[in-house]
Amino acid sequence: MARVSQAHLDARRRQILDGAALCFARNGFHATSMQDVLKEADLSAGAVYRYFSGKDELIRAIVGEVLEVLRETYEGAAVETPPPLPDVLIPRALRQLREVRPGLLEGGEWVFPRLMVQVWTEILRNRELADLVHVGYDRVRVAWTRLVESYKSADLIAADADADAMARVLIALAQGYAAQLAVIGNLPPGTLEEGLRALMSMRDPRPAV
Repeated sequence: MARVSQAHLDARRRQILDGAALCFARNGFHATSMQDVLKEADLSAGAVYRYFSGKDELIRAIVGEVLEVLRETYEGAAVETPPPLPDVLIPRALRQLREVRPGLLEGGEWVFPRLMVQVWTEILRNRELADLVHVGYDRVRVAWTRLVESYKSADLIAADADADAMARVLIALAQGYAAQLAVIGNLPPGTLEEGLRALMSMRDPRPAV
C-alpha cells in the first residue's frame, strides 16, 4: 500500500477545517450537523472522522488556529525596530488572518468575524472551549504586553504605562472591530486605520499631576 505523504494529510485536514468553518459561519455551531460538514468538504464520513471525532473537536481546532496566527503576528511585531504602532499592526493582523483563513460565504462575508461572535456565545456553556480560549487569549495578551514594553523601550509611550492594561484594551479594540464586521457587515475601507490614527492623535487637556 502506498504511503500517504504528510503534505496530503495536511491538505485533507485543511479541507475539512475550511469546510467546517464555512458551515459554522453560515448556520452556527448547533444548527450545523456533521453531515453538513461532510457535504461542504465533499468527503466521506470515514475520511473526516479519521481526523476529527466530531463538531466539538472541529470547533476547538478552528479556534486554536486563529489564536495561534494572532499570537505569532504580535510576537513578530514585538521584535521589529521600530515596533509598529496599533494603527499599523491591528489592521496588519486582520489582513494576515484573512490571508491564511480567507473563507467567504456566498454573499462575500468573511467567515472569521461571524465565527468569533459564535465562539463568544459558545464558551458560556462549553467549559472545554472556554479553557482553550482563555489559554489562547493569555498567549495573545502576553505577546501584546511584550509589544507595549517595546513601545516603552522606543520611547513611544510613557515609561510607567500599564503594559497589561494597554494590551487588554488593544485586544478588545480588535475584537470589537471584528464584531462590527460580523453584525453590520463590511465597513468603509480604511475605517480601522483612520479610527486608530485619530484615537492615537488625542491630547490630554488635563494638567499634569
